[in-house]
Amino acid sequence: MDECGEPYEIIVVDSKESIDNTSGVCEENGVRYVIQEETGFADAFCIGIRFAQYQKFFIMDSDGSHNPEYIPDIYHIFMSENADVAIGSRYMEEGVTNDTLISQFISRSLNRIYGVVIGIPAKDMSTDFRLYHTCSLKEVEPELISVHFDVVEEVLLRLKIKKSSQGKKIKVVETPIIFDNRMFGNSKRLLFAFSIAYITSIFRLSALRLKATIKKHNP
Repeated sequence: MDECGEPYEIIVVDSKESIDNTSGVCEENGVRYVIQEETGFADAFCIGIRFAQYQKFFIMDSDGSHNPEYIPDIYHIFMSENADVAIGSRYMEEGVTNDTLISQFISRSLNRIYGVVIGIPAKDMSTDFRLYHTCSLKEVEPELISVHFDVVEEVLLRLKIKKSSQGKKIKVVETPIIFDNRMFGNSKRLLFAFSIAYITSIFRLSALRLKATIKKHNP
């Protein structure tokens, strides 16, 4: 973060059932530690948004799969392209993922579907390794209804709808990353529940986009 040349604060959102010394490590390093009372990735994401105080909002997983060395790359493309969202992408040219083949197949398939549903030509829409404008997130955060990981797709659509209501187009840019295997913790993505949640989300977001389109043309 120091390479980006902007003031920043690190916020760690942890579950209330935490069994490690995350709070102690945060205290030692001057990091804001926030306990998540509810469950679900979406709730943790929203908590981070509410606590954010600076102009830009960078989100990444803390299990080691998102390498912080890519933060400057994501920041620089965000700034140079005057983007609304910058994504650390596994699936663009030079991007790499170390997921299993079945996970890659499911993820790539979902990304293609979401690209059509949301109408944003990004190659990696299911990653949360991103940079946003904090003010934009604070505007749409109260509208977010996802509970699970599908909030990362929902927030893109909400931001797109918000920009469209202002007569503007959302600009989403990507830069390649290497997605590593997790170093800490266990995955909370159970395959069956994960699949059902995303299938439900596809229909819900399709309806949301259709509703926004109708409203735009019939104010």
